[in-house]
Amino acid sequence: MIELYAMGSPNVVKVYIALEEMGLPYKVHPVDVFNEAQFSAEFLKLNPNAKVPVIVDSEGPGGKSYTLFESGAILQYLADKTGKFLAKDGAARYDTLQWMMVQMTTIGPMWGQYVHFMRFAPQGDGNKYAHDRYRTQVMKTLDVVEGRLGVSPYLGGAEYSIADIATFPWLRVTGMLIGKEVEAKYPKIAAWVAGIAARPAVVKALAAVDDVRAKTTAFDKAGDAQKDRLFGRGTYNAAA
Repeated sequence: MIELYAMGSPNVVKVYIALEEMGLPYKVHPVDVFNEAQFSAEFLKLNPNAKVPVIVDSEGPGGKSYTLFESGAILQYLADKTGKFLAKDGAARYDTLQWMMVQMTTIGPMWGQYVHFMRFAPQGDGNKYAHDRYRTQVMKTLDVVEGRLGVSPYLGGAEYSIADIATFPWLRVTGMLIGKEVEAKYPKIAAWVAGIAARPAVVKALAAVDDVRAKTTAFDKAGDAQKDRLFGRGTYNAAA
């Protein structure tokens, strides 16, 4: 049994999808990030970096319980555990891993910063540079993925893989973040998102995500003190 510590962010959604696609039984433990639950002593024993997702696999390596955090590491672990959605060796394995790393090192960080400055930063000239920088980076990543999907049906190659599972939760909100009129520039991405969204395991995973969101605090309901701690601002500003 996999114990999943989760909320509804894209990095958590990818683990829900992997578990459903791979047919692994799991139990969800909601982590109320916007109410500081990730800073509890209990959670910090699971992940000292105070972030979700985390999994605890009761049947880990050597048949022992194993705790793992960081969504990319979790996806590779689950793929190797089940033998699904990641080739065991050869170029196909590394094609998949390199495109998953594009999500981990570029799409996730750039989109995450864009969302932060769009939703949470004070508006005004002081933040215009940051907002414009990260929106530009979002557009660049969309150009890269659109180009990739123009020559390959999936990010890792001919087969659906953990590279697609990692990237889908971010790109499925393209229209919401950059506008429907801009989204229309990326027909390959739109078709790829629609195809993955229709997969039965993904439909089931997204329903489970909706369930955990209902059990945790939404970002727009969080108090200023909670957001200050989460974002490292105010009294938590280490740069002051």
